[in-house]
Amino acid sequence: MLDFRIETFLCVCRSMNYTRAAEELHITQPAVSQHIHYLEQKYGARLFSYTGKQLKITEAGRLLQSAALSVRHDEGVLRERMVNVGGSSRALIFGATRTIGDFVMPGVLAGFLRRFPDAVVRMQVENTDILLSALEQGTIDFAVVEGIFEKNEYESVSLSREPYIAVSAPAAAQACEAHQLEELLGERLLVREKGSGTRQILELFLQGRNLSVRDFRQVTEIGSLHVLKELCMEGCGITFLYEAAVKKELEAGLLKKIPLQDFIPAHDFTFLWRKGSLYGEEYREICGEWKRELVSSGKL
Repeated sequence: MLDFRIETFLCVCRSMNYTRAAEELHITQPAVSQHIHYLEQKYGARLFSYTGKQLKITEAGRLLQSAALSVRHDEGVLRERMVNVGGSSRALIFGATRTIGDFVMPGVLAGFLRRFPDAVVRMQVENTDILLSALEQGTIDFAVVEGIFEKNEYESVSLSREPYIAVSAPAAAQACEAHQLEELLGERLLVREKGSGTRQILELFLQGRNLSVRDFRQVTEIGSLHVLKELCMEGCGITFLYEAAVKKELEAGLLKKIPLQDFIPAHDFTFLWRKGSLYGEEYREICGEWKRELVSSGKL
């Protein structure tokens, strides 16, 4: 169980300010300083340092933060399992990014619930940034994301590798005939909100070409994947999405894949959890089960 001084340390990590941490914890600022000093004495390393007046966490502090977050998460899992002793045989409390949650997880969860009809399932569907924050806070056990994450903070396994494509309405003749990425810069770009994994992958690819989303004629940000696809089908612009998210629309002829020759990326849908978690092996087994479900359903 976490020492109360570790909780103080984690609070300082969140706010990077001793005064705000004291206010949040309802203790005095000297008490916060004492707690941090105690931990520095215990571990023999500085946890924070100042650059001018700005508080920064040290490398040793980052190591302690990562370990403490994993312990706090595992404690939460243990508490919930103890409360539910004798209850449901399985429980899944996790997060998924929107593309995965909407287009991959329904089939996976259907297979899981057929095998474990009494299982408890709670799936939070949010963008990558929000899910990583939820993992830090311990409100979910693991996440399946399409976006970028700090690999040194998490253990991860690839669930699947998905093609990432450009699409437009079939009637958008000029866009449909484009073969080079730069031919699309005169189009309106329909794109997910900042923090979305779908957007991060596009931004990373554009950066490698010395481009950004701002180089398109117009940019329209849409938080809803459904609305984004509807606008694209109505000919309001072009967009970049995982093929899994538009498979039905492509098959029905409502959207058309733009045949770009210089844009053929694919990216992993990644299953991840806090590094050092006691339940790491269990999470690997769950990912393995889901992979087998995707294979058996022909989606992998």
